[in-house]
Amino acid sequence: MLSESRSDSLSSPFGEKASEDLEMGNAERHEADDVAIRVQGLAKRYQIFDRPQDRLRQSILSRLRRFVGASSRNYAREFWALKDVSFEVARGETVGIVGRNGSGKSTLLQIVCGTLEATSGEVEAHGRIAALLELGSGFNPDFTGRENVYLNATLLGLEHEQIRDRFTDIEAFADIGNFIDQPVKTYSSGMALRLAFSVIAHVDADILVIDEALSVGDAFFVQKCMRFLRGFMKHGTIFFVSHDLGAVVNLCQRALWLDKGEIKAVGNPKEIAEAYLADMVESQQGAGKIRATALPTPSDHTSSTPGGGKDQRLGFLNSSKFRNDIELFQFDPRAASFGRGGASIIEVQLHDSAGDPLKWCVGGEGVTFRIRCFAHQPLFSPIVGFWVKDRLGQALFGDNTYLSHLGSPLQLESGQLFEATFAFHMPILPVGDYCFGVAIAEGTQREHVQHQWIHDALFFKSYSTSLSTGLVGIPIDRIELRVLRD
Repeated sequence: MLSESRSDSLSSPFGEKASEDLEMGNAERHEADDVAIRVQGLAKRYQIFDRPQDRLRQSILSRLRRFVGASSRNYAREFWALKDVSFEVARGETVGIVGRNGSGKSTLLQIVCGTLEATSGEVEAHGRIAALLELGSGFNPDFTGRENVYLNATLLGLEHEQIRDRFTDIEAFADIGNFIDQPVKTYSSGMALRLAFSVIAHVDADILVIDEALSVGDAFFVQKCMRFLRGFMKHGTIFFVSHDLGAVVNLCQRALWLDKGEIKAVGNPKEIAEAYLADMVESQQGAGKIRATALPTPSDHTSSTPGGGKDQRLGFLNSSKFRNDIELFQFDPRAASFGRGGASIIEVQLHDSAGDPLKWCVGGEGVTFRIRCFAHQPLFSPIVGFWVKDRLGQALFGDNTYLSHLGSPLQLESGQLFEATFAFHMPILPVGDYCFGVAIAEGTQREHVQHQWIHDALFFKSYSTSLSTGLVGIPIDRIELRVLRD
């Protein structure tokens, strides 16, 4: 676009309006360069027939009534799978979609890919799309794997010579052996996934659209796919559906929550995942309100050292800069939470082996994590648990009290205080921000009522680390390197 000083000295042969149109066109092209997918006012309607004969009546009788001038009759019920959905996915962005079954996730992906027509609205996709939708979609079950590779890759825009040059790599990535020359209808679901993913990984796509496909493959292949996706994220756009909230939090820059065909929220993956989890739990057990009255204060039951805690570093002899210094912050009982409200968590603390509360700790040493609770009502078989999350919301480790008290479940009266303790060695953590999430439920591991779930109960920060690789490190008893003689 011309600079301001030069544009003043030039005139368009088509007049001032043409110059404005040219500038607007350039701006739109620049904006399109930054957007991979744009969806505006998207809606999809299906007709639901209660009986098969109603479908025939709708097709024939309605037309006859219109032909003779009578008002048409609708024999179907309308179901809107999507309603007024609008959003944008930036080029190079990874966006995950979460939502319950039937919320319209797969319908949205199919419309974006062009395999399903929308009732209304617009979809723009800038770049070559490679899609992995329903398992085996795009495959002819009577064709061999080899034939389907050529068919699928051709549909995705590759020339025959390009497919031939890449076929060896596609075959090696899929790793299905001699089944490559067998009909796809003889494949297991895992083999079909391998072949389908292998094709989309070798077609030079700009946009990958994936619909919950990676939940089928074996662990070895899923890890291979994840390595490919992380590499693709450096230059391409990924738009995918997953019920695995950890994958959404781990991979995505943004998350989109679909509910009953409408966008309920779009934003930070960690926040969307937490809100979606709370909504799912409350939909099963009913919404509750955490009670803020009649709660004992920390001074009623806590004996802490002067200054608010013990600095464990004072007794630690290792002065290396790689020591895993971890600062602990104070528990906030008003932190965002959800649950039925039959019990409340009133204090969360980390203690050393002597029972003193910590404000600092060092990875690799023994600690005790205490969760103190208050029963607002009689409780039978309460379950108290915790988990540690990194800044992205990925759960690193955790546990609960269910199995340890399976044979003798605790029974509580209303107004009683109770406490769960977990003794473990604090792992070595990479530098970064972390938090403890805590929860109290009632019932069994599989069937229970959540009374209070606090996502971010106790924050802490790791300032330095000796960890060489991985998300967490465990204390190693001995590391040895020596020469073995024959």
